[in-house]
Amino acid sequence: MSRPTLPVTVIGGYLGAGKTTLVNHLLRQAAGRRLAVLVNDFGALPIDAALIEGRDGDVLSLAGGCVCCGYGSDLVGALMALPARLPDIDHVLLETSGVALPGAVASTLSLLADYRLDAVVVLADAETTATRAADPYMADTIIRQFAAADLVLLNKVDLASAAALDGARRTIAEAAPRARIVEVAWSAVPIDVVLGMVRAPAPPGTTLTTPGQVDAATLYDWLRIEVPPGVDLAGLAETLVDPTLGILRAKGLLTDRTGRPQALHIVGARWHLDDAPPDARPGDLVAIGLRGRLDPAAVRRSMAKASA
Repeated sequence: MSRPTLPVTVIGGYLGAGKTTLVNHLLRQAAGRRLAVLVNDFGALPIDAALIEGRDGDVLSLAGGCVCCGYGSDLVGALMALPARLPDIDHVLLETSGVALPGAVASTLSLLADYRLDAVVVLADAETTATRAADPYMADTIIRQFAAADLVLLNKVDLASAAALDGARRTIAEAAPRARIVEVAWSAVPIDVVLGMVRAPAPPGTTLTTPGQVDAATLYDWLRIEVPPGVDLAGLAETLVDPTLGILRAKGLLTDRTGRPQALHIVGARWHLDDAPPDARPGDLVAIGLRGRLDPAAVRRSMAKASA
């Protein structure tokens, strides 16, 4: 079996939207998962001091086996060197600058056989999204950032007025009609929503908790469904990306029509099939969605239709 490709989440958004706060938040939730953070301006990245265990040149050793590396102007070179330099990494977080186009950064991954794009996550500041998207100097960049997103985290909703929040929602919906939008404060969102790294199935109705954000415990639901072997996994994936089902993220270790175990990853409208780990036990699909929007009955009906 070929070596699994390393998933990469590209994190974009304009200056001040909350990208670095999100990265620190994800690192605090890593729970044994080894994350590599790649950043352009290494010296300016304020990684939480409590997470830093040591420094060696342009590499920060972080708690739990995570690392942070700078790539400067040579992103491709840094990505090519990463597997040999850090062979045990589970997932890469690639934080872009506030003026970068995350879609263009994501397209770079298609040139590298060791990687696959997991998702493009773009942050937006609820207070300023509408006004910045109308600014003649910033509008093009911001709209193109949104357009590349699989998942938009509309951040700082606790600080925005009702009018600003409504304007932000309209702006994002127009610029990124296929993206899923999650409203957050302090960039606080469960790691499984952003990275899709669901490790263990949970019973239906189990609440996802978010450290440091008390109210977030009421925002997300899990859904676990057993999938029989021999399903057309591509057809199943196309069914599950229907936005009316309310799925933000889904992951399953499943058996395709040839009897081969496959890992299905879904984020928003994007899906990907990868070779499952050798010790995988296919059969379960776990989905995550916003409480009140994730529709378990509709998901089950759609899966039954796709499996028929």
